[in-house]
Amino acid sequence: MAKLLRWGILSTAKIARTKIIPAIAASTYGEVVAIGSRAPEPAQACAQAFGIPTAYGSYQALLDDPTVDAIYNPLPNDQHVDWSIKALEAGKHVLCEKPLGLDAADVKRLIAASEAYPHLRVMEAFMYRFHPQWQAVKQWVEEGAIGEVRALQAFFNYNNHEPLNIRNNPATGGGALMDVGCYGISVARWMFGVEPSQVIGQFDLHPEFRVDRMSSTLLQFPGGGQASVMCSTKTESGQGVYISGTQGSITLERPFYCVDDEPNRVVVRRSGMVETHEFAGMDHYRFMVDHIAQCIAEGRSLATPLTDALANMRVIDAVFESVREAMWVRL
Repeated sequence: MAKLLRWGILSTAKIARTKIIPAIAASTYGEVVAIGSRAPEPAQACAQAFGIPTAYGSYQALLDDPTVDAIYNPLPNDQHVDWSIKALEAGKHVLCEKPLGLDAADVKRLIAASEAYPHLRVMEAFMYRFHPQWQAVKQWVEEGAIGEVRALQAFFNYNNHEPLNIRNNPATGGGALMDVGCYGISVARWMFGVEPSQVIGQFDLHPEFRVDRMSSTLLQFPGGGQASVMCSTKTESGQGVYISGTQGSITLERPFYCVDDEPNRVVVRRSGMVETHEFAGMDHYRFMVDHIAQCIAEGRSLATPLTDALANMRVIDAVFESVREAMWVRL
């Protein structure tokens, strides 16, 4: 590659500080050249901590920097689309945190804006798909290693003890489904390779914040396949995915949140045999940012286009509708 992709970080959000900035710093094809915050002091402190050359006291100032090629947007969900559109208008590629918007209509606004800038890339940050364990699982499923996929179970839980956390605010797109349940919906759609035909959901609402602190969703796929997705922001941390096929099964112990220096195990059961595959600790965030940089440099399409983000959001919308109406919702 002729040059590194020069990244600007839109805010000092925790995920930017703990995951994305270190991932870009360790990447092959990227570097962080600037960071912006709503005030100068947080941006300057973060820039000093990570050795970032330039700090800005506003988001717009970051977008106006001509040395920035791409923007990472980890703002609250209700600000994903607006600031991603502004980044496009400023001539920047965009990596935006999941979920891409508040609903499908919101995502469509970003898609419409992106069509005016076909030379720029925009991607939703579902980092798990770039981990080698998932690349292997996807290949095994497509090759029929466990036969036809008939069922999938996914859960992703953690305990949020911060009352003022944006995930407790319905106005900013809070709640368990939007925060971590979107992973289970994404992986179910990816493994079945088709969109669900109907969904039904159930929420347990927080009595004070009125966001779902626990969510369960059942997805029905064409041909009778089913997926169940459970998530929570108020229970003990845990995660897992179980994929059941007509000739075997695959179990992932750490499907979504991986510890960089600890191995991940994937168990494949078929024909009475058990195979355990161990994947060394790897930073899937780094693989994600390198993928974007390579696609930009080589003019290739992204592995997860905006149409995938829209399809995932449509399912999430249907779950919310199902909870409101207490019924199955067709897609």
